[in-house]
Amino acid sequence: METIAPFIEVEDEIKAAGGDIFKLCFQCGLCDTVCPWNKVRDFSMRKIIREAVFGLNEVEGEDIWRCTTCGTCPQQCPRGVKQIDISVALRRVATEYELFPASVKSARTARASLISEGNPLQGDRKKRADWAKDLSVKTYTEGMEALYFVGCYLSYDPRMKKVATATANILKKAGVDFGILGSQENCCGESIRKTGSEEVFKRLAKENIKTFIDNGVKKVIVSSPHCYHTFKNEYPEFMVNFEVVHMSEYLLELINDGRLELSGEYAQKVTFHDPCYLGRHNEIYDEPRDLLKKVSGLELVEMEMTRKGSLCCGGGGGRIWMDTPQEERFSDIRLKQAKDSGAQVLATSCPYCITNFEESLLNLEYEDILEVKDITEIINDML
Repeated sequence: METIAPFIEVEDEIKAAGGDIFKLCFQCGLCDTVCPWNKVRDFSMRKIIREAVFGLNEVEGEDIWRCTTCGTCPQQCPRGVKQIDISVALRRVATEYELFPASVKSARTARASLISEGNPLQGDRKKRADWAKDLSVKTYTEGMEALYFVGCYLSYDPRMKKVATATANILKKAGVDFGILGSQENCCGESIRKTGSEEVFKRLAKENIKTFIDNGVKKVIVSSPHCYHTFKNEYPEFMVNFEVVHMSEYLLELINDGRLELSGEYAQKVTFHDPCYLGRHNEIYDEPRDLLKKVSGLELVEMEMTRKGSLCCGGGGGRIWMDTPQEERFSDIRLKQAKDSGAQVLATSCPYCITNFEESLLNLEYEDILEVKDITEIINDML
């Protein structure tokens, strides 16, 4: 089996990703005990870290591509080993040599689409704002209150377009002076970076940053936790800082400030799924729940594994573009947990989570007992 030992680049990649930190690993295995993969198959992050120290990882196999970057193992590690960084470093090596196992090859298609059209879904760049063509949504201009950065899935995916529409309706109802960038908007680049395509990420980031600056953007509101994380925590690497607010935070702020009023009742039991990049990575736990509690008649119930212990949907780290056998899908487990909580609605605030949950809804034949919604869809129903 091919290993990274013959590739001199791996030395530089491991150092750049914090090689000295990886040597702190004393192989306690706590990362393996919390990794969601071990709910569906045998997988050892501990082994990957150990092999990385000696440059012995297999780069043609599946294991270096399994990490969903969910953030569970770093928060469990007693030594501060950055497991996500080593996963990304190894993927950079594999990507440079085009060493992709069969289940990962679809990520190459996403990469090609990002390069040519600025999105991973092979959507026409010119049609990025088509979801809004009948909604009288303005193009962002300098001086507006906020830029609504829609994101790729909400711009192109038929299911997620409903979330974009609900969001625009809410913002207009609240009197927010907002605009979108339409065809000027690129993917934020978060997921392609996690699959090892660093140069593609930098290109997307620089183009977005230039567009933001050229248009005088100061405040950015986003629907995707992945966009939120990237703008807030990764774009500052390019010496820029924009005010970034996730939609769940922003809608709560609008209600608390009296700019948005809810009416009617939502007589449903709802459970909230904490997306990895909203919760563990950015510690936004209370705002989505506080927002749901503003809805009259809604009964909020908690399921197993919540907040910092939330179960990953399986879509992070670029896995949203990769093939996962049905018996290995975390989203199936999550839907069973939602069902066991007695909830009628599984609410969340992430396009990757919703995409995976909707697929699992069909796989498990739960359509008659559970509904998957973005929080904004619930709020929109109450206007």
